[in-house]
Amino acid sequence: MTSLGTRGGRSDPSLRHGGRHGGRHGVRSGDPRDARRGARPRAAARARLAAALTAGLVLAATAACAGGAPPSGTASDAGSGAAPSAGGASPTSSGPAAAAPTGGAATSPGASPASPPASAAAGCPATGGGTPHGAGTHEVADVDGDGRADTAWLTGGADRAVGITTASGATFSAPVESASPVAASAVVATVSTDDGGVPIVLVDVGREVLLYSAAGCALTPTQAATADGPTGEPYTFDKGFTGYGTGVGCSTVAGRLRLAGLDAASDDGETFTVTRTFVELGDAGAVARNGETRTVARGAAADDPVVATAQETTCGDLVAGRDGPTEPQG
Repeated sequence: MTSLGTRGGRSDPSLRHGGRHGGRHGVRSGDPRDARRGARPRAAARARLAAALTAGLVLAATAACAGGAPPSGTASDAGSGAAPSAGGASPTSSGPAAAAPTGGAATSPGASPASPPASAAAGCPATGGGTPHGAGTHEVADVDGDGRADTAWLTGGADRAVGITTASGATFSAPVESASPVAASAVVATVSTDDGGVPIVLVDVGREVLLYSAAGCALTPTQAATADGPTGEPYTFDKGFTGYGTGVGCSTVAGRLRLAGLDAASDDGETFTVTRTFVELGDAGAVARNGETRTVARGAAADDPVVATAQETTCGDLVAGRDGPTEPQG
């Protein structure tokens, strides 16, 4: 605007001689005609200056609009100088602008508006044939994270199996590999690990308890592990058959429900020392190793509840054979 105004005003020779200087000299001559001659060039100079200034403003406004911003003091398309509405595109956008939902927060880029909230898990996808006919069943706590109760089951016979059918329609199972003739019973619970929590299944077959992970929409026999890694053998709890323990339970420690092997040992059959060995689960419950051992009770009577619990298969308040499925007979 400065270059346009200068070129059309003071630097123009016709304005310099016919305007400012001509006017002053004409007035001083005392001749009315000279005054009129000075007035006319002055008026013409003012007209040309005004025209030049107007042209400069128009060109400046055009340049500003081309740059994406409305000229200062002008109204926007909405008539108030406000930003475009949610349904319109921004003047500086290279493509159509996404409109924010009315009355709510804008959807993050790439997110599908039809996606369920993060807190609403879909559960395991529907697979398998459902609960087998004739299986022993029991409703259990949510296994697949969709907030709905699921169903655990046990089948009998030579090919007995344990499985879970979720509320979402998924069915997954694993064989119960034990030579024990005792009817199996199970309990399902979610226990704490270093990585959070993992759903597990404990299957009591009388002489031992088998451990399974129910994470990842699958039932996986848990492998025993040492400091050197998995051994390839299943992790089991003894129930007095081999002398390494008498039961299994879950204890709440520092607000965490932890899986543990229990042992009620006695030299005289009248008083017992009860110990608890925590089980360290890894890889979403697929591997397990023995952790810290603590003494729970000394000199406890045979009818003490701590001794009775150490000879059962429980997890928290859940008891196998009462709060889970049992193998059907006959």
